[in-house]
This record gives sequence, C-alpha cells and structure tokens, in this order.
Amino acid sequence: MRAHLPFFLALAASAALATGCSSGDAWSGPHPEPAAVGTLGPDFVDRAAPPAPEATITPRPGSWSEVHPSKDYRVVLLTAGDDRPTKALVKAVDDWADDEHVDLRTVVADSPTQYVSSVAEAMEMAPDLIVTAGNDLIDPLATVTPNHLDQPFLVVGAELAEPTENVTAVDWSGASFRGEGLGMSSTYDPASFTADRCAAAIRAGAAAVLSDLTGIVIWLDEG
Repeated sequence: MRAHLPFFLALAASAALATGCSSGDAWSGPHPEPAAVGTLGPDFVDRAAPPAPEATITPRPGSWSEVHPSKDYRVVLLTAGDDRPTKALVKAVDDWADDEHVDLRTVVADSPTQYVSSVAEAMEMAPDLIVTAGNDLIDPLATVTPNHLDQPFLVVGAELAEPTENVTAVDWSGASFRGEGLGMSSTYDPASFTADRCAAAIRAGAAAVLSDLTGIVIWLDEG
C-alpha cells in the first residue's frame, strides 16, 4: 500500500481542496524559516550526546520553558475524536498558540474514512509543524509519515510504534497509545490528561522540534 500512497494522498488533498476544506491559500505568501527563540535548559537532554533516533528522553519539568517559536510560526492542529483526553489536548494546543502568537489552523477528521485524507489536507497546507491529537490518528500517521520526511509532525499524548525522523512524540505512563494492533497500554488513564500535563506536552514537544531534536519520544514523568 505504501508504494501507492503519494498518489493517493495527492488525490485526497485535491478532493479536500475542491470541497473548500483547506485554508492553505492563506499561507501562500513568503515565509521565513522558523527558528527557536531561546534555548533548552541543561536538564532537557545531554546535548553532548544527542539521543538516538526513536530514543526516549525524560527532561526535567520546565526545562523547555525558555524556548518559544519565532514570529509567524505556522502550525496545523490535526485532531480526531471527541473523548475527554483529546479535548484536553486540543485546548492545550489552542492555548499555547494564543500565548505564543502562533498562526494556527485546525483540521478535524470526523470519521475513520477521513483520517488519511485529513493528514493529506494538513500537509497540503504546508505548515511548519503538524500537531496531532487523538489516538485514532496513530495508525494513519504510521502509514503516511514515512513517505513525507520533509514534513515535521508532533504527536501529543500518544506515540508511533516505529517513528521516523520527522515524527516527535510526547507521552507519559497514563497515555502511551501506540496503535498498530498493540492495544491500549495497561497504564492508560484518561484522568492523566490534566490541563497541566497537556500544556507541558505541547510546550515540551514544540521546544524539542524547534531545537532540532526530532524523531524521539519525550516522556513526561510529571505534568
């Protein structure tokens, strides 16, 4: 299936544009390369020994707080599901975007038949970063992301079983859904998706991506 995926994605994206679902035209003008404003704290990761691909790091809480996106950072929030954890993640991303003056667009996948086409729609908008919220998106992302290594993704509250270099995830023991038939983690706890934890997830994850620490899992032991 993956050999034919780029063609499928092109068709899906064209369909989304034809129905007026994409707001990518709003981002068609010149745009400077995004950059980190500020630096990660020394307890985020050992920069003398960068983490290997797919590695899991456990930064000290708050060690990401001095990193902010540069002006006009373009982000698409891709979301699926109306469960409480997903809603908490969406609110955290919205709040972060407001606080950091991020240019945020949202793509909502309303049904399983829209999951892959919604990923295509988000990519068609050519954002600096696609943030995903919702366990239902994990398997579609695992299928799509290896074929589009130039597009950065940030998964909050879950992770891919085998992420590529363009996919960064933020997870914790109460989340940790990985899809691909692996089932829900025995430690999964919807109550762990607190406002503080979700806020930490988007801020730590964005700080890592902006600092060129990608393709890893950021483990939050505390919110």
